Amino acid sequence: MTDIKLPYLLLYLGSVFLASVSQVLLKKAAQREHKSVLAEYLDPRVIVGYGLFFVCTLLTMIAYRGIPMSFGPVLETTGYIYVTVFGITIFHEKMNPLKYIALGMILAGILIYAL
Repeated sequence: MTDIKLPYLLLYLGSVFLASVSQVLLKKAAQREHKSVLAEYLDPRVIVGYGLFFVCTLLTMIAYRGIPMSFGPVLETTGYIYVTVFGITIFHEKMNPLKYIALGMILAGILIYAL
């Protein structure tokens, strides 16, 4: 972890966060009724969601300049935490003890690898 540069680490985490936001946008768009298949793809939420995915790909490629390739997948798992928080706050999804255990294991894995 000593060869990780903080700006690149933050860029990667920001990229994962934006990818989670784009997932929320796509789920919101999927919950709406559309007049046609074309209207589904021309929904502004879908366009912005896929645009964010593209931007996240570019940000991740830039972030790999300052973080090792082996650490990228570890940072990518933070997306599960973001998506869970969004699911609870935006979509009013319910948490159960098993989901809390799973999130705890993800956090533990990140911390163990980082230390």
